[in-house]
Amino acid sequence: MAIIVDKEQKKKEIALGAKQLILQEGINNITIAQIAKAANIGKGTVYEYFKNKDEIVFELVEILMQEHNARKEKQLAGHESTREKVKSFFNFFYIDEDEELREIYKQFTAIALTSANAEMIAFQTECYTMYEKWMETIIEEGIAKKELNSEAKELVMGIFAFAQGTFIMSVTTSVITDLQQKIDMQIDILFDLMEKK
Repeated sequence: MAIIVDKEQKKKEIALGAKQLILQEGINNITIAQIAKAANIGKGTVYEYFKNKDEIVFELVEILMQEHNARKEKQLAGHESTREKVKSFFNFFYIDEDEELREIYKQFTAIALTSANAEMIAFQTECYTMYEKWMETIIEEGIAKKELNSEAKELVMGIFAFAQGTFIMSVTTSVITDLQQKIDMQIDILFDLMEKK
């Protein structure tokens, strides 16, 4: 009897099998043969599921983002104030729990900036839209609870761009030495302006 292989599950297993190698060495410094060895499969099997190494990073980002989103939902439910929810929303950029995702995401971003394909662009667009909508919902709830002025809704994209830009500056320059402090301080300043007095 033929063995039926769940192709999506197998892709996931290969990517997760190579995760530590990718985290330790970086995708540009390893070969498909090394990935196959780390995942305990043959080199040819890797090519049955992935065209290249970039696709493995892409698969890992998708897997780790799903896990991150489930954790994030629980974290946000634990906060009452909109200010604390927004701080928690952006703690992805510095908490230890998300260190692996951040590292894989940096590698994915480098690939996407230099050789993005339609699938990667669609994924990035979907993620951005989902996170922006999530942030918009948090702000709208703050407005409904009368914590925030109604104009706060217009700042969602700016809040999102600020946090992401601050993260990028923290990894590409020596300007920001304490990312959590910088993000929290800026959110506090913004909320001092947005909150109803």
